[in-house]
Amino acid sequence: MTQTSPGEGPPGPAPQSGWRNWLTIAGAILASGSLFAFFLLLALDLMGKGRGNPYLGILCYVVAPSFLAFGLAVAAVGFVRRRRELARLRGLGQAMPIEIDLSRSRDRTILKVFIGGACVYLVLTAFGSYQTYLYTESDSFCGEVCHSVMGPELTAYRRNAHARVACVDCHVGEGAKSYISAKINGVHQLVDITLNRFPRPIPTPIHNLRPARETCERCHWPEKRTGDLERIQHRYLADATNSPYSVTLLLKVGGGGTVHGVPGGIHWHTNPDSKVEYLATDPQRQVIPWMRVTEKGGRVTVYRTKAFKGEPDPAALRTMDCLDCHNRPAHRFSTPNDAVDEALYLGRMDVSLPSIKKTAVDLLTQTYATSAQARDQIAAGLRKKYGAAKGVDGTIEAVQAVYRHNFFPEMKADWSQYPENIGHMDTAGCFRCHDEKHVAEGGAKMPATDCDSCHVILAQGAGAELTQLSTGGVAFKHPSTDIEGLGLTCSDCHNGKNQDN
Repeated sequence: MTQTSPGEGPPGPAPQSGWRNWLTIAGAILASGSLFAFFLLLALDLMGKGRGNPYLGILCYVVAPSFLAFGLAVAAVGFVRRRRELARLRGLGQAMPIEIDLSRSRDRTILKVFIGGACVYLVLTAFGSYQTYLYTESDSFCGEVCHSVMGPELTAYRRNAHARVACVDCHVGEGAKSYISAKINGVHQLVDITLNRFPRPIPTPIHNLRPARETCERCHWPEKRTGDLERIQHRYLADATNSPYSVTLLLKVGGGGTVHGVPGGIHWHTNPDSKVEYLATDPQRQVIPWMRVTEKGGRVTVYRTKAFKGEPDPAALRTMDCLDCHNRPAHRFSTPNDAVDEALYLGRMDVSLPSIKKTAVDLLTQTYATSAQARDQIAAGLRKKYGAAKGVDGTIEAVQAVYRHNFFPEMKADWSQYPENIGHMDTAGCFRCHDEKHVAEGGAKMPATDCDSCHVILAQGAGAELTQLSTGGVAFKHPSTDIEGLGLTCSDCHNGKNQDN
């Protein structure tokens, strides 16, 4: 029989660690996967520097750290719970059951399952993080999932020239700073959407838009000399025969820099050697009573309307950039006149139907409560007027498509709520400043206020008239009424629905 020395007893259970419990191990695995996802997303962000996905910020700097913190918290809870139970039993003189003992077959099996699950979890984390990263680049994420009320803007965006430019490229910006700034500004929007108290129509975020140098100028070069661009406008009159009337013109785009010539034309406004500042007194920047031009060399000219007195608040001034004219580059809602003219020219509407131009525009500009009501009443109105005439079926579909793409009665959104500043046909546009009402000290009027300032009309009319080109340009001839000398601008009569007679 083995003798024991005085003071010696049978060996007790090995000291147990607070970490040896399944809850702590589960939390550690969750934290490890989150840390792995963070480094993966961080690598994607760094590799995409300069052209990265702005929404990557939420995944890399918010979501992944949140899961990491949650995993660590779970591990800590398991540790504290185990330590407290050990202390309680020790105080009672009882041994704490060993929760994880790899000498037991059951525990070895559980550990293998944990390791296998952890590996699968890491693989899924990598795959899921990358797929989520790709999904946040999609326009459906912005227009349908994240901002479902933006249906009108999403529809217009998908039919415009910038349909392949991601929403976030213009509206958010790159990196965590841009993301966090955009999301802080949008917190109240989330609350309004949740409580269904958002405005209808959705206001254009004019004052929150990123500067053109961070958006437009990443692809476009405003200083480049473009020269004169040919444009052909195909119109139809609101008479019984839907008479065609086209205008062929040269648009004097010019250039804003000195690389290829002297700055001039429309793009002179982007000339880096000059600065154009203005004061707008309305939220949509349609009313401009004061502006200042600072030319190279320091010459300053201030133009103001007769009604504007005093001096503007310097903090309220805006320096002109691309977006002051190209203010609807990706969300343009066509006017009824423009949309119907386009459909007639492309053959989607039957031009042989008597007065179809006037009839279609009249139907489009009626007040409807819902899109479904508009669809039905447009069809009923055309059926009532033309019956089963040849071409009426296709015309009904075309007019309904025009409404579906440009009118959103549930959101009260259409062209009339979002004025476009390119040109001067249906809104003031250029004539916000170039209207002969802005005068400098001494009486000098704002330059470029006549038709020849920005375009040269080469031909106008229909048929053989369009073959008689004049390289020197001809005076604009209104197709129906002599309005010469009345002092009107185009938008004084045209408003998107008033038609030529």
